[in-house]
Amino acid sequence: MNSLQLHLGITVSETSHSLLERLRQPPCDEAAWKRLVDLYTPLIHQWLRRYDVRPQDVDDLTQEVLRTVHRELPAFEHNRHLGAFRSWLRRIAVNRMRAFWKQRRSQAVGTADSAIEQRLAELEDPASGLSHLWDQEHDRYVLRRLLEVAEPEFAPSTWQAFQRLAVDGRPAAEVAAELGTTVNAVLLAKSRVLRRLRQEARGLVD
Repeated sequence: MNSLQLHLGITVSETSHSLLERLRQPPCDEAAWKRLVDLYTPLIHQWLRRYDVRPQDVDDLTQEVLRTVHRELPAFEHNRHLGAFRSWLRRIAVNRMRAFWKQRRSQAVGTADSAIEQRLAELEDPASGLSHLWDQEHDRYVLRRLLEVAEPEFAPSTWQAFQRLAVDGRPAAEVAAELGTTVNAVLLAKSRVLRRLRQEARGLVD
């Protein structure tokens, strides 16, 4: 668990309304799917560019990864191990990149040299340093994006109280005095926002 998770207290929740669960239940929740696509597209782009995927191919390969996620997500079962979804997503990304490089070779457009295959194999290995880097970047990115997505759902005063208390780590009394409210109101604001974040983060980072 990274420092941002610890700071926000994002852990396994009892809620039954997570983003993944909405997507796994037929028929597909289009709003939830759009949210997942918007959430993960920039991260997948970032990772593909590290594997020498040409800029003109990044969008197409990202769509391949997301199509595979969409197709296989109903069968995905969270095994209650930390990072089950991000590990599953990482395997899909590796498989799609391998297929991409295989096609490139067959079309004589270019070759995937042994260095690229070695990096893919390392990314596939859950014990490797590269996999650990994927996990850390994934969780930091997802939690920060969820903060951006959640902010418009709350009144500015609620978000300010949450930000100062939960993210900046300032004392509740100090935050209350700054915002001209009570300690109880500040704690309630933190609780409301964290509840919403846990609903969306459940399964993605835990």
